[in-house]
Amino acid sequence: MLACATAYLTRKGLFAHEAIPIDVLISPEQVVTDHVRRLIEHPGALQVLEFAGGLVQLVAVKAFYGGPLVGQDLAFLRRHMPNVDTRVAAIYRRSRPIIPRGDTVIEADDEVFFLAARLDIRAVMSELRRVERDFRRVVIAGGGNIGERLAEHLEHSHQVKIIEHSLERCTTLSERLDRTVVLHGSATSKRLLEEENIEECDIFCALTNDDEVNIMSSLLAKRLGAKKVLTLINNAAYVDLVQGGEIDIAISPQQATIGSLLTHVRRGDIVNVHSLRRGAAEAIEAIAHGDKQSSKVVGRTISDIDLPEGTTIGAIVRGKEVIIAHGNVMVESGDHVILFVIDKRRIRDVERLFQVGLTFF
Repeated sequence: MLACATAYLTRKGLFAHEAIPIDVLISPEQVVTDHVRRLIEHPGALQVLEFAGGLVQLVAVKAFYGGPLVGQDLAFLRRHMPNVDTRVAAIYRRSRPIIPRGDTVIEADDEVFFLAARLDIRAVMSELRRVERDFRRVVIAGGGNIGERLAEHLEHSHQVKIIEHSLERCTTLSERLDRTVVLHGSATSKRLLEEENIEECDIFCALTNDDEVNIMSSLLAKRLGAKKVLTLINNAAYVDLVQGGEIDIAISPQQATIGSLLTHVRRGDIVNVHSLRRGAAEAIEAIAHGDKQSSKVVGRTISDIDLPEGTTIGAIVRGKEVIIAHGNVMVESGDHVILFVIDKRRIRDVERLFQVGLTFF
């Protein structure tokens, strides 16, 4: 397994068996780019994670006072939205985890993690917070690999500007990008931000490799009127210090990437892992195998599975069908099971659930 810069992934034959035989390649830059892209696609979300090829998403939002579900128990959500199925996987209240039940009441400022089919995400978000309009005007500070890849993905559907301090790099970006406006200058320049009408920006993304530049440019952009600011913080210790104030979303590249690594070291048929809450929790996608005699999950309803403490099953993907995991749902062999584990110390217990034995008693 190898984590490498994106540029190496495009070199044909470099990692062929006869050259440098590598089983698994991970590009941290691409992982971070995808993470930022999903947040831009879901205005108001604090985190957006994908499972089963994007059929299911786990979204974290902060509940706002005035949201239809705020002040109501979770059972109300199903009554209020009978045509949209979802499962609240976890709630964090003043940084403390709460295992959700039907009578759990959502409070303002709760951080709510919920699972739903991709097409239902926006509807569920509207129950927890005011609906935000789609981001259209995007300003990116930093024209490195992450900034370039993000601009390349967004430029045909958004109005994108990149601010880059290196004139040589600006020339390269101008040649590679079709519709992105490339600006030479410092992202911490008040004059430049004002000249580019930063107050009309829907989201400002600080993606340089310098934490100080990212933090200061984000604070300046927000003070000058940018609607949202997203900041890349390489020092993970700073993330909690800056997020939630004038910086709306702080992203740690290490935290975003570690799930890709964990996927390949977990036991059982674990196909997707996302590390959450600074590594304290995990969201896992596991494939169920075997039958009722050899498996601890196959042939059993959700309510009959002996889940480790602090663990919830949020959804099952069967083929292309998304099944929200209510208590009477039966797990079948081949199902992709999406779990939320509040306490990472229980991960080994979760792995054992999906290990198939010759017999099971």
